[in-house]
Amino acid sequence: MSTSTGAAAGYRPERTLRLGVELRRQFKRRRTIGVLALMAALPLILIGALQLGGAEEAEENSRVNLVDVATASGLNLTLFVLFATTGFFLVVVFALFFGDTVASEASWGSLRYALATPVPRSRLLRQKWLAALVLSVGAMVLLVLVAVVAGGIAYGFGDVQTPLGVALEQRTALVRLAGMVGYLAVHLLVVGTLAFWLSTVTDAPLAAVGGAVFTTVVFAVLEQVEQLGGIRDWFPTAFNYAWTDLLQSQFDSGDLFRGVVQGLAWSALFTALAFRQFARKDVTS
Repeated sequence: MSTSTGAAAGYRPERTLRLGVELRRQFKRRRTIGVLALMAALPLILIGALQLGGAEEAEENSRVNLVDVATASGLNLTLFVLFATTGFFLVVVFALFFGDTVASEASWGSLRYALATPVPRSRLLRQKWLAALVLSVGAMVLLVLVAVVAGGIAYGFGDVQTPLGVALEQRTALVRLAGMVGYLAVHLLVVGTLAFWLSTVTDAPLAAVGGAVFTTVVFAVLEQVEQLGGIRDWFPTAFNYAWTDLLQSQFDSGDLFRGVVQGLAWSALFTALAFRQFARKDVTS
């Protein structure tokens, strides 16, 4: 036994609960498999819905909208998929992976056994945070990749035609798409870390996930109240769709920059609250 720390000889806190081990555990869960399967199926469902809509109805509508532009190319479909899922679907995915990770194990009683391994509390929470991030971003990337490939097969791998009539060359559009995914990952991290904090507060996974989604919906509703003025710009849900600025040939990066900064700030706050709560949490009862 170590004379300085009292730990067993050879014990290294940094070697406990490796990220790969936590990821393998999470990948085996039904909710992970179900979410990934749904993310892969959603673009196919939307393609089927667009096909069922028929060309005649689209031709009758002279106004250019997202549905019409979605069939212009595979990249257009991908942009439509992102736009359709940003407001709620991706919010639920991030809230699920982050909010379920701690609360579910606390409800099962397996959390105390992990700490008895022993794994330091801060490391346990950090690994679960990183695993949730990998799964959330990975699910969103899967959604985008399937949309690009399936949309390309269905509508061709052409340039992007925006609703404003601006055409973006394919290579430029791919770079912009990567920027959109990066922005959404940061912005949706706010929802994820809020759910993560709630996950350390309650042992009910549904309460953590539902609480984060409900809070996000409330802020989204309050954003529509114009009487709140500039206060709305400080909401966690502010600049939800700032990534659409990248569809312009010459875009203003102001909202994008502010959205990233605010997203990181809110995420850091909720993460700090989670670590503070978990350090004091009784997980031995």
